[in-house]
Amino acid sequence: MATQPTDQPGDQKVLTLSGSITVGELAEKLNVPVTQMIGELFKNGIVATINQRIDFETATIIVEELGLDVTLEKRDEQAAAPERSHTLSENASERPPIVAVMGHVDHGKTSLLDAILDTTVVEGEAGGITQHISAYQTVRNDRAITLLDTPGHEAFAALRQHGAALTDVVIIVVAADDGVKPQTVEAIRFARDAHAKIVVAINKIDKDAANPDLVKTQLASEHGLNPEEWGGDVIMVPISAKRGDNLDKLLDMVLLTADLEELKADTDVPAQGLVIEAHMETGRGAVVRFLIEQGVLHTGDYMVAGTSYGKVRTLLDYKGEKLSEAGPSTPVTVTGFKELPEFGDQFEIVKNEKAARKLVEVHRQERAEAAASTNVTGADLLKMMSQKHDSAEFNVIVRADVQGSLTSVIDSLKLIDTGGDVTLRIISSGVGNISENDVRLAIGSDNTVIYGFNVDLPPAVKRLAQRDRVEVRIYNVIYELLDNAKQSMSDLLAPEVVETEVGKLTIKGVFRTLKDLVICGGEVTSGKVTADLLVRVIRGDEQLAEAEVTSVQRQQVEAKEVFEGEMCGLSLKTSKKLLVEEGDKLEFFTRELVKRELV
Repeated sequence: MATQPTDQPGDQKVLTLSGSITVGELAEKLNVPVTQMIGELFKNGIVATINQRIDFETATIIVEELGLDVTLEKRDEQAAAPERSHTLSENASERPPIVAVMGHVDHGKTSLLDAILDTTVVEGEAGGITQHISAYQTVRNDRAITLLDTPGHEAFAALRQHGAALTDVVIIVVAADDGVKPQTVEAIRFARDAHAKIVVAINKIDKDAANPDLVKTQLASEHGLNPEEWGGDVIMVPISAKRGDNLDKLLDMVLLTADLEELKADTDVPAQGLVIEAHMETGRGAVVRFLIEQGVLHTGDYMVAGTSYGKVRTLLDYKGEKLSEAGPSTPVTVTGFKELPEFGDQFEIVKNEKAARKLVEVHRQERAEAAASTNVTGADLLKMMSQKHDSAEFNVIVRADVQGSLTSVIDSLKLIDTGGDVTLRIISSGVGNISENDVRLAIGSDNTVIYGFNVDLPPAVKRLAQRDRVEVRIYNVIYELLDNAKQSMSDLLAPEVVETEVGKLTIKGVFRTLKDLVICGGEVTSGKVTADLLVRVIRGDEQLAEAEVTSVQRQQVEAKEVFEGEMCGLSLKTSKKLLVEEGDKLEFFTRELVKRELV
């Protein structure tokens, strides 16, 4: 942890921090006993050890809490950060563009790919929504184009963000009869964050309600995407995926946009790329889909991806046809891995199995160290400092069919906001069908649900779950799973006490005072008074007690309700003897428990 103390006029000490720092290191730099530092954290709700790491914001809060004459500054390391991208050599050659297709649900992304590739994809998707990231290739004018179909529901934000990061050009599909929607805006943001060029496909121009000009106006005025024909720099192509209108023009525009970027890659270097999907198949083992970024991948190569490695046993293209090698911008399916890598892992080629094992151990050690030194963030600390009560816990076990879906489900579950009243804990997750081990793990934890996404529940496991009363919920559509989790967390929320003011009265006379009863009378000054209301007895600025209205009388006759400006008599039931005086104020109200829902 790099730190750099300096002195300023007035003996003000400046401490420059980069990234995070352990509790012990910060105590040493501040010349504060480490026990005092740990005590201050504990006082604010953080149980920390000497080796636990805290971020810059947390360190700042603790320095302020300790009252030290020290200013913390954060070192800007952005310029010094190493570039993740490969540096091209002089021998780099042209490569196919990688094009992500994004847009709002039901605007026709998958139908567009279906038309371009002459496949039938959309019918096989649960709920008509893309559930996995999928990669394809098509050819236009003897030039290959790699197409990524990114999931369209907001639950797959993590997947879609990865998709944009891989991308040279983003085709944003907007329905001509529906216009710009929230996921359209999100897709624009992702494309800009990835510094990808944008081409807009205005789909469904065959519909009667189609209005392409309105879509262009929305994009130009609200989102800064100005069409070329209006003097801007964004290509917008009206299309109909259903009829096939202007699909060739759209691909031509994609290639033109890519040509302006002069996309190149090296082919004489070891292959590098990213994991875009991984799952287990009976008889094939780990099946992993990669997108190659640099170099050429061959059958027989040894690959390392994250903490997994394998030898390329089979190399297939997106159609499932065998390849002997594959170059940059090519999506491939590989078998031969020992275990599943994680979605988004980078892969690299090594010489042999021994080198692969060695590199995997390095990666495992790095991840173990990262997990062991869990950061306490400033947001966490502030939340704990302001938290007034313990939150309920909702424990989940997640099983999904492929690694990408698993990542997305987990990320989406973590985004469910309960305001700190319910804590969601993912106690286990993995790829594959729900197992007996999952059920056994759930037995030992309260409020635990096993969620399965696109997986099966074997009969033996189902019987075990029923016997031990473990909730197992299987879904094929992601937003249905998330809605269920949200409802389950809502059920754990403590009900809210809601008070509603009904009326006020000024006491004009007290007729009888018993141990648990007061009979009095007065004038209603606002609202109304009815029997069965709760009432506060107020004298000056002080609340004397709460009571319950058992009866209301107007002119010595039982009354259902008495309104503002009218006189009435009251019988008040009290918990102990209450000496009410003339001039005291009564505030009438209702109190009820209202079930809370997550918004």
